[in-house]
Amino acid sequence: MVRKVVKAEAGAGPGAAVKAARRPEVRLPALEPFGGGGLEPDGDYDGLRFSDVDFVGQDGGGARFMDCALTGCAVDETRLRRARVLDSVLTGMRGVGTDLGSSTFRDVEIVDARLGGVQWHGAVLERVVVRGGKIDYLNLRDARLRDVVFEGCVLVEPDFGGARLERVEFVDCVLKGADLSGATLVDVDLRRAAEVEFARGVDRLAGAVISPAQLMDLAGVFAAEMGVRVVGVEV
Repeated sequence: MVRKVVKAEAGAGPGAAVKAARRPEVRLPALEPFGGGGLEPDGDYDGLRFSDVDFVGQDGGGARFMDCALTGCAVDETRLRRARVLDSVLTGMRGVGTDLGSSTFRDVEIVDARLGGVQWHGAVLERVVVRGGKIDYLNLRDARLRDVVFEGCVLVEPDFGGARLERVEFVDCVLKGADLSGATLVDVDLRRAAEVEFARGVDRLAGAVISPAQLMDLAGVFAAEMGVRVVGVEV
């Protein structure tokens, strides 16, 4: 598995070894301000601007957000299972324990989020950019990520267990203690990540591309995965 990853990088010019992710092109129309009130399960929100709205503890399961801008909203323990977020921009979202399980995000920009313990398991993310901010303990188990870019953000102990990542890029991104157990990677580009650290699942890196410097940093992890002991020679 390791041999396959290294071979993909060797001798290749920038961008030659992996297909680039397609980024979203969000062009929001003139937006109406959100009229207030709480989220509604299966609610339909179209062309709205949510500014500094408190969604703490609310249930918007199955809701649809299309052509929306959400700025500075609080989403602690907010339940948005099976929600659909389409052609929208989410800026400065903050919260702990947000439930986005089995949701769909398509053509979405997420900017400067400050989130912890986000449940995004079983979700579908397509043409999504996560730019800036910090997300702790992100649960993306069994999710499907296609054309996703993590840019300039910090991901602490993200869980990609059983997920499928296709055309996913990590650009100037800090990846700490990532879990790739059972994950499938296709055209995943880690070369421009600022920091890469894996807690589990390094054997699933086939289908990713790393830089020579990252190979040196991960040498010990690869050796441990292959059962190789690295011991200095006493002189």
